[in-house]
Amino acid sequence: MIYIIPTKRGLGVEIWGTYDDLNNFYDVIGKFWNDENKTNKKGFDNRDTLISGFSYEIRKAKDGSRLKRGRGHFSFEEQEYFGTQISWVHFLFSLTALKFNMRYAETNKFDISQILLIEFWLEKAMNSYDEVGARALIGFQEDGLYGGNNHIYQCMRSVNLDFFLLGGGKKAFRKLPDLLKRGVYYTEEYKEYEKFLETEAKKLNCKISDLELSDDDFDYENLKW
Repeated sequence: MIYIIPTKRGLGVEIWGTYDDLNNFYDVIGKFWNDENKTNKKGFDNRDTLISGFSYEIRKAKDGSRLKRGRGHFSFEEQEYFGTQISWVHFLFSLTALKFNMRYAETNKFDISQILLIEFWLEKAMNSYDEVGARALIGFQEDGLYGGNNHIYQCMRSVNLDFFLLGGGKKAFRKLPDLLKRGVYYTEEYKEYEKFLETEAKKLNCKISDLELSDDDFDYENLKW
C-alpha cells in the first residue's frame, strides 16, 4: 500500500510503495492530464504542465530511479519499496489540479479510492511532522487552493521557491499556509500575484503561461530535505 511520511527537515514528503502501488497511482494520474481534447481549453494546458512534473516523479520512483528500501517503514516483511521526495507545495498544488481535472473526466471507484488514500496519508504526514502547523495546512488539500487558476503552474513554482528559501524546519512549515494564500481565489495575495504576472508578461511580450520562474541561483540539486 502507498504511504507518505514527512521529510526530516520538513520541506516535503516521501511517498513510498511497491512497484505495483506506485504504478497504479501513476496510471490514475495519467487519466486526468494530457487529454488532446482539452489541451486547447483555457487552463488545462497550464494544469497539465504542473501535473506532468508530479507524474514524472511518481514514474521515476516506480522505475527505481529515486529512493529504495528493502521493506516498508511500517512492515517487517522483506519487500522492495520505491519512493521519491516531493515538496509540500508541489504535492498540494498537483493534487488540486488533478482533482479539478477529474471533474471533467469519467472516473471510477478505484480512481477516487486512490485520491482518498493519498489525501489520508498526506494529512497523516502533516500531523506527524507538526500538529500545530498541520491544523492550518490541512484545509489546503480540501479545495483550499483554486484548481481553476489559469496560471496554477506559475503560482506553484513561485510559492515553492519562497517556501524553500525559508530553509525548512517547523518554523518554515508554520509559515506555509500564509504563502499558499497566493493560490487561494480572491485573496489579496492571489490578486497581487495575478497583477505581477500580467505586468511581467507585458514587459516580456509573451503569454503568462509562457513565463518561467527566475530561480537559476537556487540550488535545487542539493536541497536538504
